[in-house]
Amino acid sequence: MAASSVSSGSETERQQQELEDTVLLLFSAFASASSQNTSLLLELWREEHVQYLKRAFRGLGTSYSVLDSSRPWLCYWIMHSLAMLNQPLGPGMDRRTIDFLSRCQDPNGGYGGGPGQIAHLATTYAAVNTLVTIGGEKALASIDRNEVLRFLIRMKQPNGGFSMHDGGEVDVRGCYTAISVAHMLDIMVPEIVDKVADYILSCQTYEGGIGGEPNAEAHGGYTFCGLSALALINKVNTIKLPNLLNWIVFCQGKVEGGFRGRTNKLVDGCYSFWQGGVFSILQHIMPELNRQQLASITPLYEAWNQDVASSSASSSKVTLEGSSEVSPTSRESVEERTAAGIPADAEPRATDGTTTDHQPTGTSPMYTHREDNRRGSISELVTAEQLFPVVDRNIKRAPISVTFEELEDQVSETSKEAKDGAGNTNQAQLSTVDQILNENEQMLYGPLYNAHALQGYILLCCQVLDGGLRDKPGKSPDYYHTCYCLSGLSQAQSSASHRVNAPPPPKAVLGPYTNLLEPVHPLCNVVLSKYTDAIRYFRHHPFRRVP
Repeated sequence: MAASSVSSGSETERQQQELEDTVLLLFSAFASASSQNTSLLLELWREEHVQYLKRAFRGLGTSYSVLDSSRPWLCYWIMHSLAMLNQPLGPGMDRRTIDFLSRCQDPNGGYGGGPGQIAHLATTYAAVNTLVTIGGEKALASIDRNEVLRFLIRMKQPNGGFSMHDGGEVDVRGCYTAISVAHMLDIMVPEIVDKVADYILSCQTYEGGIGGEPNAEAHGGYTFCGLSALALINKVNTIKLPNLLNWIVFCQGKVEGGFRGRTNKLVDGCYSFWQGGVFSILQHIMPELNRQQLASITPLYEAWNQDVASSSASSSKVTLEGSSEVSPTSRESVEERTAAGIPADAEPRATDGTTTDHQPTGTSPMYTHREDNRRGSISELVTAEQLFPVVDRNIKRAPISVTFEELEDQVSETSKEAKDGAGNTNQAQLSTVDQILNENEQMLYGPLYNAHALQGYILLCCQVLDGGLRDKPGKSPDYYHTCYCLSGLSQAQSSASHRVNAPPPPKAVLGPYTNLLEPVHPLCNVVLSKYTDAIRYFRHHPFRRVP
């Protein structure tokens, strides 16, 4: 059946149709299963994934030899996945990992891909995240913060970007990995922050997303990196957020429920985090997003309002001459919508961005037309959009309840002091998320995308029976996709939490509530409790910059 539905066209179109047909069969089988079986199909296979991850420490196959220069990444993908599953490896393996990463430290600062390899920003980020995930005095004290800072400053470029290694490429990954490491180690000095926002803004494309470098194509991974870096240095106001949102909503597949990383590409499980994580950040910065949206429509609104006023004057004149009156109810409705900056004939929408009949708004017209042409022969099949319709989760706009008061007190105390660039964080450099975690008046908004459809794609299409998660049906599992599928699943589950670090309501978790993963920090992608422990540790051990 799949072959018959594939029409002539480009190779990408052919692959897209084949993938959709496969996903449709999986979703249709799920939809037709008994209630008992649907519950089983939606289970997160925790034990299988844990065993798959732990097998890596007994030895990797020869195919992994290509990752010889990425060994800290392997540590991070595996350790972070186990932490989200709340399955630590134990003290013995923790000690071995700390020892290995210590041997990956470059004498001139930063971490290489293995012992004796040159320092690289990507593997430095992976090593630091791994040690934060392990946690505790031994792991955190093993990081030479002063040498890491020297390395970060050495990688900084005059245009505000960062080189990935000595003489290496300059791209948005460098900005994110450098800023994230500096943030978690509490070594955010002015030299690191200088012109970063300008460089990231130069990488925002006409599509709205962020490319790897200026004039490059918008890409999900780089969009996450760019927006996260801006949030960490409290500069989200410098980028065009409505444009970014407009691009990313169309990246969620209507049929699959997962995310694609670029326009007209196939969905991939790893973008569950890279794209889904962008929505998590946008939830935290909704006031700025709303401000920019209002500013962008104000000139159009004013011109439109003048037209309405002129039209109303004509209507009033006609009414005086004997034509039918505009009903008071209709007039009030128009006035209310006008005051809110919404055209009177616009389709009503719920508070979470869905239409009032709960239809998703992020559907690409390109796929709608092609799917309509095919559905005649396979009309019995169902899409992610049909299985998991967008609904209003009734997220309350209530103030956040801070759950780690000790950290709040430390941050508040630190921000009272004027810093002179010696390495300590000042108030202006506190990240957007830090401020949200520590200001009772900030509010958390509900999910801006179809979080259930994403969870459905991960659980039904990306899980492998023997353990591990994959890119898409037909692919093999690997540690990279296991890590980022689980990270995306955690973010999707937490997107409906009423408060930061609070468990989400049961309806927000697709499948049994035992699927719930540990929440992750939306910018640094480490388990939130590990992040707060590390922040506490480094702020109890103030950094003193050595010349």
